[in-house]
Amino acid sequence: MAASLTRRTLWTQYKLFYRKSLRFFTISANHTSENGNKTTKEDVRTTHFGFESVAEKEKEDRVYEVFQNVATRYDLMNDAMSVGIHRLWKDYFMYKLSPLPGTELIDVAGGTGDIAFRFLKYVESQQQSASPEDKHNMSRSKNIELSSDSSSTNSDSTSNDDEVSETHTGSESHVTVCDINQSMLDVGKMRAKENGIYHGISWLKGNAESLPVKDNTFDAYTIAFGIRNCTHIDKVVSEAYRVLRPGGRFMCLEFSQVHYPFLQRLYDAYSFQVIPVLGQVLAKDWKSYQYLVESIRQFPDQEDFKDLIKHAGFCNVTYENLTFGVVAIHSGFKL
Repeated sequence: MAASLTRRTLWTQYKLFYRKSLRFFTISANHTSENGNKTTKEDVRTTHFGFESVAEKEKEDRVYEVFQNVATRYDLMNDAMSVGIHRLWKDYFMYKLSPLPGTELIDVAGGTGDIAFRFLKYVESQQQSASPEDKHNMSRSKNIELSSDSSSTNSDSTSNDDEVSETHTGSESHVTVCDINQSMLDVGKMRAKENGIYHGISWLKGNAESLPVKDNTFDAYTIAFGIRNCTHIDKVVSEAYRVLRPGGRFMCLEFSQVHYPFLQRLYDAYSFQVIPVLGQVLAKDWKSYQYLVESIRQFPDQEDFKDLIKHAGFCNVTYENLTFGVVAIHSGFKL
């Protein structure tokens, strides 16, 4: 009997030792790769892709794929999803920006050119409606700026080698359209040619979180319906602050949160039951538009995003709800 108890005790202790040893080596394997570098699960940073939790790099790749898939039908789907209201939102967005002739704008995540074309049209109308005296003053200030610019050479360009390039002195209104997705930029350039737009615009492939642009370059920064697709929203806003000149303005048009319960239920029903179906019918792509709907729900609400903009250093930060908060215009100044 005693021998039996001894064997049982030894067997129990052996199993405990085996389990502890197995646990130790499993943890060690998780913490150390073949070359000795740590590769713990904690080191793999995660974020959201719609309602999914994914690795940050995976989100970047999947977002790129989404817009690669929808690029050619992006504008058509915007019309269908918003019943054309997105055009009014963007028109009002440009009205709130109210750029003056000579403004240098960077429009980020603006591949198809919707905001850029509105900008050029707006400043052209401002130029045409200016009085002769105003035109003389603008011309004089431009000549002064040109003479000061001529004293130094600028070898940097915000255009990629394979993008549209033009000499830009800052003496006239100009918009740089920046997008991480080449397919979206290609659609924008094609639309520009179709509309006879060849001057005052350049195209730049770049990441909103690390813009290939020098500090203090632009008078205004816009991003419309793009920031929620970025992995690190705070980095995007910080980059906006960096590339703006003192006195420059940051403006963001983005889907937001409806705070009226009845309207919220209607909005949710339309978003989740209608928009993916439209994506399938018009673009043969249910999943991409399902993601776009989910990404809206993951974006910070108006107050939280306002705080994030302030944290980046912007002053006079405000927001304005449109269509009961379906979208909001956020604004801040670099002082």
